[in-house]
Amino acid sequence: MNNAKIVLSKESIKNTDLWKKAGIEIPKFDYDKMSASTKENPTWIHFGAGNIFRGFIAILQQELLNTGKVESGIVAVEGYDYEIIDEIYSPYDNLSLLVIMKPDGSLEKKVVGSIGESLAGDYLREKDWNRLKEIFSNPSLQIASFTITEKGYSVKNLSEQDTTDGLEHPVSIIAKVASLAYVRYQNGQLPIAFVSMDNCSKNGEKLHNAMEIMIKKWIENGLVDKGFLEYINDTKKVSFPWSMIDKITPRPSQSVKDTLEEVGFDSTKIVTTSKNTYIAPFVNAEGPQYLVIEDNFPNGRMPLEEAGVFLTNRETVERVETMKVTTCLNPLHTSLAVYGCLLGFNLIADEMKDPALKKLVEKIGYEEGMPVVVNPGILKPEDFIKEVVEVRLPNPYIPDTPQRIASDTSQKVGIRFGETIKAYNNREDLDAKELKYIPLVIAGWCRYLMGLDDNGNVMELSPDPLLDELRKYVSDIKLGTKESAKDSLKPILINEEIFGVNLYTVGLGEKIEGYFNELISGVGAVRATLEKYLNCK
Repeated sequence: MNNAKIVLSKESIKNTDLWKKAGIEIPKFDYDKMSASTKENPTWIHFGAGNIFRGFIAILQQELLNTGKVESGIVAVEGYDYEIIDEIYSPYDNLSLLVIMKPDGSLEKKVVGSIGESLAGDYLREKDWNRLKEIFSNPSLQIASFTITEKGYSVKNLSEQDTTDGLEHPVSIIAKVASLAYVRYQNGQLPIAFVSMDNCSKNGEKLHNAMEIMIKKWIENGLVDKGFLEYINDTKKVSFPWSMIDKITPRPSQSVKDTLEEVGFDSTKIVTTSKNTYIAPFVNAEGPQYLVIEDNFPNGRMPLEEAGVFLTNRETVERVETMKVTTCLNPLHTSLAVYGCLLGFNLIADEMKDPALKKLVEKIGYEEGMPVVVNPGILKPEDFIKEVVEVRLPNPYIPDTPQRIASDTSQKVGIRFGETIKAYNNREDLDAKELKYIPLVIAGWCRYLMGLDDNGNVMELSPDPLLDELRKYVSDIKLGTKESAKDSLKPILINEEIFGVNLYTVGLGEKIEGYFNELISGVGAVRATLEKYLNCK
């Protein structure tokens, strides 16, 4: 036990011996100098100040600062949950602690010190909002990046305030960013890259489209001139690169908090904000991480490739994202989520100790998914999936649950499985009818919708926008029934909005019905069916 209490502060990190004794790496640059440089000549501003930003993106700039390749840090902006700034950034001089949770149980710890300034993106906080305008009027700004979740890009239900007064008093994050982009437009149409780093397909396109919709509303309402829209759409001045990001940064872990306190680190207060954000001065995360960005930066950029980022073209970004989302990671997650819930698991890592479930994800990834993967060239699909199956999913120190991953499955299966099914159907050398394990997971999801686990007990289902609609199709089915569930399942399996294809048209509907009938044949049938088809008895 280290008796000296260690707290996160810009003064504390000057005491190098204290941190070294605790086994915590500290920044290799002058924090005060970095902070001053960031305020004077900001190059990078980031919206979305949560865990993935502190635990991954901020570390990229830290590596460049550590090696003297850049002088300024990142300006962190929170545009939704301002308690993050008030409770986690300001009290700790914008410092945080990254804790890498290794599969052997050891922890790698380093102070994240690359955030030179933090601001609340709220016009009601006049000082912060004026500072944001100042930053966007500065020619030095190269990148505005985002981790605001996919919901942040939604402009389906624009508020009246955003459309009629959003330039001066924006409410949504998109209106705020568009308002700040207008400042840049007014100051000489200065160039900038708006880089979405959110974990969603074609993220740059989503960001561009959302901003364009907002700006068109402002033009209609006489708030801005058409020249602003032309500026946003001038690729020589403004870009919206696509990206693919991959790193698991779960909620702060109590066990990590306890371990940190044992070595004398005292800045461990876990906060749950009024907007239900779980956050702490530390970020616990897995080690593996990937960021692939379309190399399109009208105002230049820092040498991110020297921090491990893949800079490439849009086609390659899309191939990497497709590789991850349709084969090498996300389908495996969904398979474990569905069957993990049915079989009573509460941790993904524990599922990977189950021979049938481990074999299921291997069959889906290696056997059924890999034949349709297009090698993106910068990452080998075989290496990526091997790391997922052998290192990432079995890591017992990543507290990820099947129940969390089962959320919104109806919104995911079309990409995670439907794309592979379509590829099989479109290729002459492959036959969708030969697929065995993807349809077994789809049948498992239909069985999951019944809301009964494999012991026949009522099971709480994870949130899903189509849950009520889908459940009505299976609500009358009983375990142990001898009747075919064909008529019940058909409305689900023909739904092309869910799967991207009619599963009967591609020859899989009847196969899924057959699996489902086995899965509902009685208590314990889920386990028995899995072991039957995966030869794990």
